[in-house]
Amino acid sequence: MTTTNYIQFDADDLDAAKGKGLISTIERDLDINAVPFSSDNEKAPTHRVYAKSPRGHDIEVGGIWKKKNAEGKPYYTLSIKRLSFNANLGRFPGQDDPTLQAIIEWEPRD
Repeated sequence: MTTTNYIQFDADDLDAAKGKGLISTIERDLDINAVPFSSDNEKAPTHRVYAKSPRGHDIEVGGIWKKKNAEGKPYYTLSIKRLSFNANLGRFPGQDDPTLQAIIEWEPRD
């Protein structure tokens, strides 16, 4: 079985880790790279997300943001605006590797 819709980071500290992954939908398969990004702007993403153009060029397509839930616990969201793709990052059922994050797509709220 092939794993789809994931990012495999290279370290447990996701804020500083690089990641590679795959987003598969009915319309496309998108290999992605997540690169840490630092900014003084508190609304800036923790990572910039890149994909390859048809000719093989790296193109910035989105970002990953660190947020806090109602209990104050951190979680990550991924957004690729041009595709209207929004997702949370989390663990696959039954796996406990913090570096492997499932991409859990959700519909945008109006």
